[in-house]
Amino acid sequence: MENFPLTLRSLFERSQSLFPKKEVVSRTSSGIHRYTYADFGRRAKQLSSSLQTLGVKAGDRIATFAWNHHWHLEAYFAIPCMEAVLHTVNIRLPTEHIAYILNHAEDRFLLLDECLLPLIEKIQDQLTTIEGYILITDKKELPPTSLHPIYLYENMIESGDPSFEYASNIDESAPAGMCYTSATTGNPKGVVYSHRGIYLHSLAIGLADTLGLSERDIVMPIVPMFHVNAWGLPFASVWFGSKQVLPGPAPTPDILLRLIADEKVTIAAGVPTVWTASLKVQEALQVDLTSLRAVVCGGSAAPRSLIESYEQRLKVPFYHAYGLTETSPLVTVSRLKSYQEEALMDEQLTTRATQGLLVPGLDMRIVGPRGDVQWNGQEMGEILLRGPWVATQYYKDERTQESFQDGWFHSGDIAVIDQEGFVKLVDRVKDLVKSGGEWISSLDLENALMAHSNVFEACVIGVPHPKWDERPLAFVVLKDAALQAGDKDDLLSFLTDKFTKWWIPDDVIFLHEIPRSSVGKFLKRELREQYHTYFTAD
Repeated sequence: MENFPLTLRSLFERSQSLFPKKEVVSRTSSGIHRYTYADFGRRAKQLSSSLQTLGVKAGDRIATFAWNHHWHLEAYFAIPCMEAVLHTVNIRLPTEHIAYILNHAEDRFLLLDECLLPLIEKIQDQLTTIEGYILITDKKELPPTSLHPIYLYENMIESGDPSFEYASNIDESAPAGMCYTSATTGNPKGVVYSHRGIYLHSLAIGLADTLGLSERDIVMPIVPMFHVNAWGLPFASVWFGSKQVLPGPAPTPDILLRLIADEKVTIAAGVPTVWTASLKVQEALQVDLTSLRAVVCGGSAAPRSLIESYEQRLKVPFYHAYGLTETSPLVTVSRLKSYQEEALMDEQLTTRATQGLLVPGLDMRIVGPRGDVQWNGQEMGEILLRGPWVATQYYKDERTQESFQDGWFHSGDIAVIDQEGFVKLVDRVKDLVKSGGEWISSLDLENALMAHSNVFEACVIGVPHPKWDERPLAFVVLKDAALQAGDKDDLLSFLTDKFTKWWIPDDVIFLHEIPRSSVGKFLKRELREQYHTYFTAD
């Protein structure tokens, strides 16, 4: 067989030869922008040409600091297809982490949205490798800014060569992109993605038993393009010729719902907080969601009650998925096996609420204190992974040895696996509540609490205890805050028929909101620090 290189150039060229008429819809600060894949391809080549004029060469890291829009999509292909490295930077990180990431990656140029200028202006004096800034805006003139030198993105497009040629001999193992984890402790860790890894990950997204992405789909990645490459959806959508709807800067639930209705979106992807907030707004808006064949949910575990609401109230299939920055990210998708569709609805929902089955192409082990766990849905262990889109190291980071051992990536996620092979996350290693020598899953408790009719959000942490080492402490945001006075006992009794007695939290604290990370995950470290002495102080 031919040793054919698996590169992003193949994805790009297919979109140009087979799908030039397909549309990309992009929400910008000035309205809705529409163009075709032919327009996208021409402009991507023009951007590559202008970057080459600035001196960008193979292997150079080029950073983006931008929302989900057509400009960002152009950079997704213009940069790696010219053999440079696309480095998408999380705009929601603390400024000290943003500065660290840009310096650690040794980025040469930074493409950034006009609305994000102030964030970069604050740290420009700390940036040691950036040689120039490229401002993404549809305005004709540069706004006042202290950044220097700075170039207008659209001017670079106009001056670029639309006939720019990409090399046909790109090394498939060469870096194409990189992302940094959103660290809860220490500095973020860099992960480099190869052309081959992105290519094969894109194929996996198109499999019928994963997301089944195809030319017929209208895809809306709500998950940011700065977060694990929007779960790979922009790459796969271009390759397969799917119409894309990019929701632009700071989209609110009402904006997202109207885009779905107006553009007849068939598949949209976001984290649980997006789908929780959208569900609440949809109750008031009642927009037409009948075009949706699925919503994809990942980033953190979705409670069963959320899945049930979408599937039974809105009649929208809910694809629960799991992955990590280190895995590009897709690892599992919760799709029922054919014979499981004959089970009672309650059993189906229980299965759908798991993280699902391992995606074809990857290997997985779940390892507990005594080795590989039994497939009984009860024995807990850490998920270990390997495969063609799984990283083998962190970028220039000594923490590599902690997570990559003996050819396996150690995820830090604790899970069980049932007889059918469905994986269910029960916690992060660091978030397990260790009470009296036994493990308690904070995730299971959170999901159970969020099934209560008056609970909007719930978070559970382990807090030091003088007798039991740790005990679970619950934090709850109510839908109706006025009811909280009598709700503590009600919530705890709500859990008693679901868990053994020693799993029940020792107390419930009501909050107006639960602190979150830049990607929407609960900041349990912050809560642990604040309530460290809750059970030990007199």
